[in-house]
Amino acid sequence: MRVLIVGGGVAGLAAARGLTAAGHDVEVHEASPELRTEGGSISLWPAGVGILREFKVDLDGAGRRLEALTSLSVRGRRIGTIDLTEVERHFDGLPSLHIARRELVERLAEGVPVRYGQTITGVDPDRAELTFADGSTARGDLLVGADGRRSAVQRALSGGNPSRPNGWVTWQAFTTLPADVVDAGRSLMVSNGRSLGSIAPAGHGRALWWFDLRAKPGGRFWGDAPDIMDRLRERFGHWPEPFRTVLDHAGTAQFYPHHIHRVPSVWGRGPTTLLGDAAHTMPPAMAMGSGQALEDAWALTRSLGDLRAYERARAKTVRRVARMVGTEMPSRQGPLTALVPDARSTRSYIRWLHSASDYFQTGRR
Repeated sequence: MRVLIVGGGVAGLAAARGLTAAGHDVEVHEASPELRTEGGSISLWPAGVGILREFKVDLDGAGRRLEALTSLSVRGRRIGTIDLTEVERHFDGLPSLHIARRELVERLAEGVPVRYGQTITGVDPDRAELTFADGSTARGDLLVGADGRRSAVQRALSGGNPSRPNGWVTWQAFTTLPADVVDAGRSLMVSNGRSLGSIAPAGHGRALWWFDLRAKPGGRFWGDAPDIMDRLRERFGHWPEPFRTVLDHAGTAQFYPHHIHRVPSVWGRGPTTLLGDAAHTMPPAMAMGSGQALEDAWALTRSLGDLRAYERARAKTVRRVARMVGTEMPSRQGPLTALVPDARSTRSYIRWLHSASDYFQTGRR
């Protein structure tokens, strides 16, 4: 089949690799003039790593293998730990990785035919046809919208953007300090029930830190305020290490508002479908967005003969994930997790990752 993919991010590049490996003629059309590498980092849980390996993505030396997720109280007391080495053993040796988005998309893009600077002015879902700003067109047997939350393909299908802000935001940046955190295989998290701070190693001598908190347009933590670091230090400067060191040395931070998205049972029409954020935008809480995009790409490669069946199957799983993630549970849970033994938390996490993955539920290969 001749497949047109709109969007050269994680979702589109992954789908292109999977479909090309399956023998299809694939073109990726990206509006940006070059590979989009902006953004922070991505947590890849075992299913995502397994899918990338099936798509022949080189993960050698990529990011940082995570061995534990540790929660601290705002006074620095250890509350609990999820043992990711046990999770890895349960999923047949597939690890959990934390990787800079730039590194992931660069590895995904290797060997993928991407046409950059392709501004789309028209989409015909029924004919799987695209019209570009220069007047040229492209037509395929299949059209895949992987162009994110503001998807042009999604707008052509339904006439609007179904995602909306949920009142939470993230401020984040990379850091090289403290060294004992950057070089460790442990992700740290602090929550007081109203906000969350986290730091996780991303490999190559860097870690990503972030704070999730409530914010409204025009408020103190909304938008690119020039004194945002002072505001973050005022709000979180009393939190335990490594957050004090991180905030003391941070020069700036990136702002990301969170969005939620009602996930319908059917995403496409005729020869056109969606995947990734174009189909189911979700907040970064629990780090499921990119993983679900990879699940979409994997499922699509196995379901080209019935796109609506692909959508219904994925909607059933991703709707459950989106609802859970949309609660912003990690920020809300506070110190209550101290009541749960580590072994039980690890088992619960294994069950959650299994339930969130069609890759594991329906059987690999």
